[in-house]
Amino acid sequence: MSIHEECGVFGVFSPTSADVAGICYYGLYALQHRGQESCGIVVNDDGIFVSQKDLGLVSDVFSPQSLSLLPKGNMAVGHVRYGTTGGNNRSNCQPVEVNHQKGHMALAHNGNLSNAAELRDELELNGAIFHTTSDTETIAYIITQQRLKTSSIEDALSASMEILEGAYSLVLMSPQKLLCARDPYGFRPLCFGKTPDGTVVVASESCALKAVGADFIRDVEPGEILLFTKDGTISRKEHCGKRPKKLCVFEYIYFARPDSVIDGISVQKSRIEAGRILAKTHPVDADIVIGVPDSGLDAALGFSQQSGIPYGMGLIKNKYIGRTFISPGQSSRMDQVKIKLSAVEQCVNGKRVVLVDDSIVRGTTSGRIVKLLREAGAREIHMRISAPPFLNPCYYGTDIDSKEHLIACKHSINEIAKIIGADSLGYFPVWELGSLTCGSGYCSACFDGNYPTAIPQDNHKNRFEQKLSQAKK
Repeated sequence: MSIHEECGVFGVFSPTSADVAGICYYGLYALQHRGQESCGIVVNDDGIFVSQKDLGLVSDVFSPQSLSLLPKGNMAVGHVRYGTTGGNNRSNCQPVEVNHQKGHMALAHNGNLSNAAELRDELELNGAIFHTTSDTETIAYIITQQRLKTSSIEDALSASMEILEGAYSLVLMSPQKLLCARDPYGFRPLCFGKTPDGTVVVASESCALKAVGADFIRDVEPGEILLFTKDGTISRKEHCGKRPKKLCVFEYIYFARPDSVIDGISVQKSRIEAGRILAKTHPVDADIVIGVPDSGLDAALGFSQQSGIPYGMGLIKNKYIGRTFISPGQSSRMDQVKIKLSAVEQCVNGKRVVLVDDSIVRGTTSGRIVKLLREAGAREIHMRISAPPFLNPCYYGTDIDSKEHLIACKHSINEIAKIIGADSLGYFPVWELGSLTCGSGYCSACFDGNYPTAIPQDNHKNRFEQKLSQAKK
């Protein structure tokens, strides 16, 4: 429970003028788990863009009064953010808006570019002035440059995809069109659906489609561009098949909501399967299996089903506390853990407990949870992790820290068990990751170091202590 993903994107195209801001609001609410630092909505009212963006949760930024200030329109783009690059300030809120010689554009982005530093340096040397520290503004500049050379926004986007490297699921809006695109590797999920009245909805996850009453149509293919206009939907696939599919496997382990289906695979079923595999590869004699809310619950259920050990609710989550890793600082993270989870003494007292969680990063959070269970009377605690050990940083939009802060890079499994206070520790086998994706292509570089793209030259990653590379300029 100490890893966080970057963002969630959402887009709406209505055949008539409608409350697209309201639709976007509920879509972003369903994607809140993907980003809790900031959010924003841009509405297209007959070619005029009106936006509202700020730091905070969707429910904090958008009140009934503030939503009423956004006009009706036939298009809107929305975003929830948790930044893996750039600071947590209002200037980094998305969607990014651009006014240029050929019109306007609003852009929402999920992922990280692996060539962002090089592109930004080149843009700045050619006179570009940046107002944010995120990759998204770099993407907006590239698309704008190409738009000035091409006859349409879709041609500009296609040309930009020849330049951009790394992870990007995009939703962008011009005065007349809504577009979405997924990078050729398909690192990050993206799908679209349609409501009964013909409104098209694009979202990072299918759970957001359901939240606004849209029927799921399909996932956007890796490398595909979709164009939505009053004349219908156009698919462009000139970038499809150029790269092997590399969807981030951690989407299934942790990021996505369990009721989402990504690339045809149920997230919940994938997590239950992870628990089953853990029970086979790391069996243990115990009295009860419990999961760490929320992403450890399904894996715990799978462990219980496979092992025959009863499943129980040994930990209760305070629903009003955000994800632990959102706090920029170790002491702040620890303070949140103290009030975020409570152990159910009646469930664990005097018992041998199998504790299932999705990951261990630094070990501090896991140690605190083990301590909670000890204080509640657990006799033994056997921790099982539904992901392999983190051994490498991620450059594609996952907030996995530099190696010096990854506990598995410095300690053996037995040493980690002692550090966190567990009686035993077992990780999900890296060679079984394909079982979670039904054999479909996936990225597991954070576990095995097999990066699909070139590693960025400026590759020191530490979100909470790093000096942004832009600061030296």
